[in-house]
Amino acid sequence: MALSSSVFAEPVTIVALGDSLTAGYGLANQDDGLVPQLEGWLKAKGADVVVQNAGVSGDTTAGGLARIGWALGPEADALIVTLGGNDLLRGIDPASSKASLDGILKEAQARGLPVLLVAMKAPGNFGPGYKAAFDGMYADLATQYGALLADDFFAGLRAAGADPSDPASLAAFMQADGIHPNPEGVKLIVAGLGPRVEELLARAGG
Repeated sequence: MALSSSVFAEPVTIVALGDSLTAGYGLANQDDGLVPQLEGWLKAKGADVVVQNAGVSGDTTAGGLARIGWALGPEADALIVTLGGNDLLRGIDPASSKASLDGILKEAQARGLPVLLVAMKAPGNFGPGYKAAFDGMYADLATQYGALLADDFFAGLRAAGADPSDPASLAAFMQADGIHPNPEGVKLIVAGLGPRVEELLARAGG
């Protein structure tokens, strides 16, 4: 009997390169983290996919660039980049952050991998010039490399009525530190990012 070639098809492997928000920092059950919840969301939509957790707590864009070579194994079919939050916490020059993200996208391009770039939003306390440079770098790089762009990591929380700049409105969705989402917050973030990841899967042939 002839078997359909789909029987032998490998799942699409997406590497999620990020920091503690990707790694699942502070969650008692790692299945509640961004990567497991995202993989589950995609599978519930019928996708044959594996999402690999390449999140390292505390990582900056420079840290991501330093490890992108080995984070992308031979099985990688696509890349999600969620970096920049720790650059903000340290007040790193946006020009430096942009150069690091550029290096990451250049590596993905060299390997022929489609990319979803997930943006962070700078607070206003560094001044309007810093905010404009930081917020604008994601769209600039997405355009330059033909990458998909999710223009706000926390879009799912905003859609639920929470404002990342207002701790009180975020309380139900965040851990005690006020920085990292709790399981319900992750669920909303995944709902916001999911459609863009589906587009990434389509580019990867999934």
